[in-house]
Amino acid sequence: MGPNRPNVCSVGLVDEEGEARVQHRAYDTLLARGEDRRAQILGVAQRLLARNGWRSTSVAQIARAAGLSPAGLLHHFDSKTELLHAVLDARDADDLARVDRSGDLIEQIMKIPGRFRDSPDLVGMYAVLLVENLEPDAPLHDRLLGRYRAALDTVEAGIRRGQCAGRYRTDLDPAVKAVEIVAFLNGMETSWLLDRSLPLTEIFEDYTRSLEQQLMHASTF
Repeated sequence: MGPNRPNVCSVGLVDEEGEARVQHRAYDTLLARGEDRRAQILGVAQRLLARNGWRSTSVAQIARAAGLSPAGLLHHFDSKTELLHAVLDARDADDLARVDRSGDLIEQIMKIPGRFRDSPDLVGMYAVLLVENLEPDAPLHDRLLGRYRAALDTVEAGIRRGQCAGRYRTDLDPAVKAVEIVAFLNGMETSWLLDRSLPLTEIFEDYTRSLEQQLMHASTF
């Protein structure tokens, strides 16, 4: 082979590698666009579900509001049920990003008004879906019941940590107190969705002061 003659095998290899890189970049671009579109669909679904509930919100309505055909939406989510679980996944991810489950219970409760204001569609959607799925045969009942029980477990664990550290009274039943606290939080979600003018920060400050008095030893005050 002459010194200036191209190596056919090497040229072929370079061409194939270059084509592979181009294809990979194109795939990454399509993937990013697909993720953006999924996020857009989820945002639209959250707003419509918060307003109308899942029974009165169809795939066609969500698709139209997102600028898609029903078939285009089903390209990203195989069914309405999958979409419902995806919007709940988004709510769970938002909670995980905001809550320190091993942190101080009172401090974590005081962060909740900020979540209400920052993510009203997520809060509204969850409240509506919860009410619509109270019956055992409802499609999201088991998942929402599991989430409620997980919330109770988190609050109960926070109280137990305080008891073990000697900050909270040990004559209180953490499981019973957790039910009360979660009921307050769920009730505040509904109340705020009904009346956005409620002074959330002041209400939560008053509640947490009262809660501290109930949880802590009398000698602390």
